[in-house]
Amino acid sequence: MLALARGEDVSAAWMVAAALGSYAIGYRFYSRFILRRVLRADHSRATPAERLEDGLDYQPTDRRVLLGHHFAGISGAGPLVGPVLAAQMGYLPGTIWIIVGVIFAGAVQDMVVLFFSTRRDGKSLGQIAREEIGPVGGVAGVVAIFSIMIILLAVLALVVVQALAESPWGTFSVGMTIPLALFMGVYLRYLRPGRVSEVTIVGVSLLLFVIVAGRWVANSGMADTFTLSPRTLVVWLVIYGFAASVLPVWLLLVPRDYLSTFMKIGTIGLLALALVFTLPTLQMEAVTDFASNGEGPVFAGSLFPFVFITIACGALSGFHALISSGTTPKMIQKETQVRSIGYGAMLMESSVAVMAITAACVLDPGVYFAMNAPPAVIGDTVQAASETITSWGFVVTPEQLNAAAESVEEGSLLSRTGGAPTLALGLASIFSDILGGEAMMSFWYHFAIMFEALFILTAIDAGTRVGRFILQDALASTHPRMSRFRSTGWLPGILLTSAAVVGLWGWLLWVGVNDPLGGINTLYPIFGISNQLLGALALGLCTVLLIKSGRLKYAWVTAVPMAWVAVVTLTASWQKVFSGDPAVGFLARRDQYQEGIDSGQLLPGASDMGEMRTIVNNATLDAFLAGTLALLVVVVFIDAFRVALKAISSPETVRLHEAPYVRSRLVAPAELIATREEKAELVRAGLGPGGGFPEERAEEAPGDADAHGNGNGAGARDADAEGDGR
Repeated sequence: MLALARGEDVSAAWMVAAALGSYAIGYRFYSRFILRRVLRADHSRATPAERLEDGLDYQPTDRRVLLGHHFAGISGAGPLVGPVLAAQMGYLPGTIWIIVGVIFAGAVQDMVVLFFSTRRDGKSLGQIAREEIGPVGGVAGVVAIFSIMIILLAVLALVVVQALAESPWGTFSVGMTIPLALFMGVYLRYLRPGRVSEVTIVGVSLLLFVIVAGRWVANSGMADTFTLSPRTLVVWLVIYGFAASVLPVWLLLVPRDYLSTFMKIGTIGLLALALVFTLPTLQMEAVTDFASNGEGPVFAGSLFPFVFITIACGALSGFHALISSGTTPKMIQKETQVRSIGYGAMLMESSVAVMAITAACVLDPGVYFAMNAPPAVIGDTVQAASETITSWGFVVTPEQLNAAAESVEEGSLLSRTGGAPTLALGLASIFSDILGGEAMMSFWYHFAIMFEALFILTAIDAGTRVGRFILQDALASTHPRMSRFRSTGWLPGILLTSAAVVGLWGWLLWVGVNDPLGGINTLYPIFGISNQLLGALALGLCTVLLIKSGRLKYAWVTAVPMAWVAVVTLTASWQKVFSGDPAVGFLARRDQYQEGIDSGQLLPGASDMGEMRTIVNNATLDAFLAGTLALLVVVVFIDAFRVALKAISSPETVRLHEAPYVRSRLVAPAELIATREEKAELVRAGLGPGGGFPEERAEEAPGDADAHGNGNGAGARDADAEGDGR
């Protein structure tokens, strides 16, 4: 505030300090309050991973490994790309929303959804809505959730394809994480069970080796083998997504996500340290004129509501609710772990978003806009781009633009839209200041591109599996004869639903790769809105569940962020459909291009009249889908409001669909670092730091659990003493 008031330069290091300090306070106090007072998590209650263990989907998993899986599963394109794009509004609005939004909205959603799904046998968000709200709101919720899920997966896959296409370094390094994950899964399952530290050291060492080896491969005769076209990458992504959906979670999905987490956190941690050591100045303005006039070249629309839609995963993401009600609740050992895994993982992702917007804002603003504005706005030459951007008040010369491209061995950086190249350049400029200088700019730039692909791919595998869960639950609810689809042991159902999910997003991706105006490219404009609509829906459902559980006085914890996100997202939906500005409104854009067709005028963005007609059709479809998704969410809200009023006025008539209470026999700490009491409990049970079942589990009678601190003994007493009991 002092720097802004005095007109001084602001160091990027303050962004790191503000974020980390806020996260520490939010986690220490607010998440603790939610766990103990609002949710009343019960350490002695058996989770579905313990009760329904099948070695396929339900598997009690070491909390440290599960945190890695959950973080990798929720970390998609949002925290990397969204903040970079939102930087056109200035560094201040986006950074504030990322930090405040995650503490009071995003992390709350992830934690609360994870808790309620764990209480319901790990059921999907759509199935929970159907059971707890009713058939009308439930069906609307299932349709909206599954539709949004397919769109999100296809968009994430498209970003991966764009990052890895014609990149042997990235393809080799990312591809090698699959056999590494298989090795780690077998190592933990059969060779050295429970030896998480050992497998971590081996896995991370091999990961670093394949990353370095990727550059060797790219400069060797093997480069052609790993230089894949976008079409070939689509096929491999579909195959990988299908395999990750049907194979046991312990074999591929969890170890690969856990492994990639070290890569993600390591890179972001290194970036944070680099910012502290180099102390670069934020060159972007605190708040640009584009925030108020809505005429930004990166994306059109004013600060409200579009900065909150553009920055998705870093502050709040509906996609996270699907992971929190998908794979993670089927593997969590204890209810009390929802704090470290749900709330904690979201704070980790928010830190990624803060680093992303900071990396974009330390770049010269002229270079930033040259990379993110489309050719229709700035032209296709450095001279034209320089003149246009300078007219906006951000002075940049053709020599600067050429020098930036040469420093990373690229022919041109003009109109490298999508956010990923901008983030890569920002990372490269910061890293090169402390590791290698200008000579290493190219290395760090291409390393960052590969890093982004690895970062996003983990959301595709977990998301595909969650999509399978959603479809299984939906089919099982249609008719009693279809109930078998819900069984995790029925292989035909698993194969059919997995094939359907990868087939849907794979088809959208295939068409989009072959047609720049088709497939997922058609739906990309509604990506942000659909994601945030899903977040509002998830928070609304959590509010109803809190009220039905008799916790009306705490319902504000989810109701307040739900109201904010609903207002923001529905406002954005309305503007995207009905705004009279063709750069914002779908219908206005349709009318603009239709008038061009009628008058025989070719407009920017189209090379012929065929593409003009395609743009008209796409705009019409986007308007219809944006309006339909918003309407479905409103239907869910109305039905949820009805159920909430009934629960308040006649609580005796309310029925919760929780799984029956079963006393847990599993011993495991609640946090990543065990307390003194938890360590003593593990010792008494003869277990290592990862926890598990006492060695004499098979011989004990149910009443003997107290002797090991798993029932009403030490474990339960500790929980009740801190407000965590039933």
